[in-house]
Amino acid sequence: MHTVEKIGGTSMSDYVSVRDNIILNQNLDGVYRRIFVVSAYGGVTDALLEHKKSGQPGIYGLFANGIEDDSWLTKCNELHQQLQAINLELFGQTTLLDKANTFLAERMDDAKKCLADLQSLCQHGHFALDAHLATVREMLASIGEAHSAWNTAELLNRDGVDACFVDLTGWRADHHISLDERIRLSFQHINLEKQLPIVTGYAHSDSGLMSSFDRGYSEMTFSRLAVLTGASEAIIHKEFHLSSADPRLVGEENAVPIGRTNYDVADQLANLGMEAIHPKAAKGLRQNDIPLRIKNTFEPVHTGTLITGDYVSESPCVEIIAGCKGIYALEVFDQDMAGNLSNYDSELVSIIKRFNAHIVSKDTNANAITHFLSTNLKTVKRILYLIKERFPEADVNHKKVAIVSAIGSDMQIPGILAKMVQAVANENISVLAVHQSMRQVDMQFIVNEADHDNTVKSLHAALVEVHDHGRAICLAS
Repeated sequence: MHTVEKIGGTSMSDYVSVRDNIILNQNLDGVYRRIFVVSAYGGVTDALLEHKKSGQPGIYGLFANGIEDDSWLTKCNELHQQLQAINLELFGQTTLLDKANTFLAERMDDAKKCLADLQSLCQHGHFALDAHLATVREMLASIGEAHSAWNTAELLNRDGVDACFVDLTGWRADHHISLDERIRLSFQHINLEKQLPIVTGYAHSDSGLMSSFDRGYSEMTFSRLAVLTGASEAIIHKEFHLSSADPRLVGEENAVPIGRTNYDVADQLANLGMEAIHPKAAKGLRQNDIPLRIKNTFEPVHTGTLITGDYVSESPCVEIIAGCKGIYALEVFDQDMAGNLSNYDSELVSIIKRFNAHIVSKDTNANAITHFLSTNLKTVKRILYLIKERFPEADVNHKKVAIVSAIGSDMQIPGILAKMVQAVANENISVLAVHQSMRQVDMQFIVNEADHDNTVKSLHAALVEVHDHGRAICLAS
């Protein structure tokens, strides 16, 4: 039996910790019978594509928005220098440094040539840049994981581990194949008893992973690898524990690793943008009864949090208080909506989907629909324009808010909603909306963005405490 393990970007940036705490962890039974899927080093994918939080354009963003502008090329050269600096820090002045820089230069130079040729081609009226942007995005994304995976395999071989670089990026491939076929072909001659595969988080496929998963592509690679190779467990190594709340908000002494939960809870976290794993990647693991473990790279002795499909807490409780800022509440009020709600809603959702805005939650009543969107203001304004054009008599408003959610595998606790309302009222926090579903796995409070932090702290203080055994339990009484 073997495990498939994914290492996050922040962890990857600390090779010594990855080697000593994960690969050579003394608490494990040997080095091998494991497959590692690696992310790009911290910040590299942001530079290649765009900053995940701020939206600041990277190479892709600059290329996509300025076909007659060479700012993308400047960004390419700057990133190349940054990646060479990473290589120098990892390999020192050795012959391995020369090999690492040669591998990097091949990828970067190929990418620059492709982009320059495409830029020249699309300056002619018969060729549209938009038709090629998805391919450009995938090509650029692949560079980060190829760089980190190649480096890690070479460093581990230097340090006495028989590691092999598994390149799923399809770089210079002469034909397109499915993700599953690419994985099977890449692993058909690997002996997991004697070799440690270091696999690129990006994998090229005929359907294009990024078109479906965007920045979650490495988790899909990780999930399919676990399913296709029959892993006994899937493990994600991050720079933090999956805790009862953000330690930076509630204090490290109050936030504790939750220890056990289920895939339903993981989906709720993903909906808030705090992914333990992408929901579609989790689906494959759940359907094949593969447990997922979230571990902290920098606490190798800790067992982390185990996520399974069938887990339910021994007694009803709140496991996590999580929230997200930067949410836009988009409210559409129309007197004609009464009795015709479904038609209005389907048209509104169609407009929102055109701009790939993520719907976190939704409110409806007889004559109003409010969608809570995780996107930027520029996209919201475009959506507003089309809604007003489609429904000229409607009253359309938007407001920036935050969502704070109490999440648990079983929260069927009498009076818990009243207790939550009282907790935030004690802090003079105005609740703009409340969502509680019959499934009883999460309860959401919509609050002003400025109240996000205090809402998290007040709910955590009221609903969660540290049990003698180190788990978060609910104060149901």
